[in-house]
Amino acid sequence: TEAQVSFATVPAAALRGRAPWTLVRNLVILARGTRLALRLVEEFAPDVALVTGGYVSIPVGLATWRKRVPLLVYLPDVVPGLAGRLLAHLAARVATSTPDAARYLPRGKVVVTGYPVRPALFHTDRRSARAQFGFSPEERVLLVYGGSRGARAINLAVCQGLPEFLRRASLIHICGQAGDEAVLRERASGLPEDLRSRYRLYPYLHREMPAALAAADLAICRAGASTLGELPAVGLPAILVPYPYVHQEENAAFLVRHGAAVQVPNARLRDRAGRPDPTALLQALDEILEEPSRLDRMAEAARRLARPEATRALVEVLRALAGKGRDTAQEARPPIEVGR
Repeated sequence: TEAQVSFATVPAAALRGRAPWTLVRNLVILARGTRLALRLVEEFAPDVALVTGGYVSIPVGLATWRKRVPLLVYLPDVVPGLAGRLLAHLAARVATSTPDAARYLPRGKVVVTGYPVRPALFHTDRRSARAQFGFSPEERVLLVYGGSRGARAINLAVCQGLPEFLRRASLIHICGQAGDEAVLRERASGLPEDLRSRYRLYPYLHREMPAALAAADLAICRAGASTLGELPAVGLPAILVPYPYVHQEENAAFLVRHGAAVQVPNARLRDRAGRPDPTALLQALDEILEEPSRLDRMAEAARRLARPEATRALVEVLRALAGKGRDTAQEARPPIEVGR
C-alpha cells in the first residue's frame, strides 16, 4: 500500500440477505472469516483493536472480543449501521463523529471524537488552492463530487444543465471512475469558450482533494460520513444529495440542522419521465448565491462543527484502552463522553 502498512484480508459478508439461502451463505462466510481472524489475532497479539463498522468488521470484532483484546468501535455516521450497533455491545468503547449517534448505542460506552480528516484540510490556503486549478481569488467556485466512483445521478443532472451551472460559477467537477467522464467531456466540448474555460473535470483526485475543497465556495455532493468531517474542516457549505437507503439522509439532516447545508432529495434529480433534471440543484444554488450573506453564514456554521483534534482524540482512546496513554479527559479539548 501507499503507507507501506502490512495487512491481511478476512472473508466477510452482510448480515442480511434477500433470500434465506443468501443469509445462510453469508453466515457461513462470516464464520470462516471469524476463524481466520482468531488465528490472526493470536499471531499478531494486539494490545487493542479498532474497527469502523460495516459487515467487514464483524469477524475481527468477534475475534478480538473472544480473545479479550480491548475493542474500540468507531462509527462515523449519524445513524450507525446494523453491524456497528451489534459490535458496540462487545466493545470496550464506542467512538462517534457526532453526539446524535449516541441514542443508538449502549449507554456508558460512547465517546464523541469527531471525524478524523487529513491535516492538510485545516492548512490549505484558498488563494493558493485556486491558483492550483487556474482560478482567480475573485471567482465564485462550485465543487461537485461524489467519491471515488462518483455519483451518477448528480453527474447526469450537472451534465444536463452544465451551461447554466457555468453561468453561475466556475466548476471543479470530480466525476468518479465509473464511466461518466466521457459524456461530460463531450458535453463540455460543445460549449462556448467562455464557459468551457471555467470547467475543470477530473475522474478522481487524491492528494489534490484538500485543494479542491479549499478552492470552493460551495459544494454539491453526497452525504457520506466523510462530509461530517471534511466540509466543516474547510468551512465549506454544501447542497447535499443523500444517497438513499444507507443513512445518508441523517448525515445530511445533521448538517442542515446546524445551518451548514441544504438538502435536495435524490429523486428530484430526474423528471417524471426519468430523465436527468438539473432544476432542483439550480434552484438550490440560486437561493444560496442570490444572498451572499447566506453563503457566509453557512460557511461559518460549517466551521463551528470542525473538530481538528479528532484524530488525536481517537488515538488517545486507543492508548487508554491499551493501558499506554493518559486519560483522554486530560486533553485540552477532550472527547465528549455520552451516557456516563
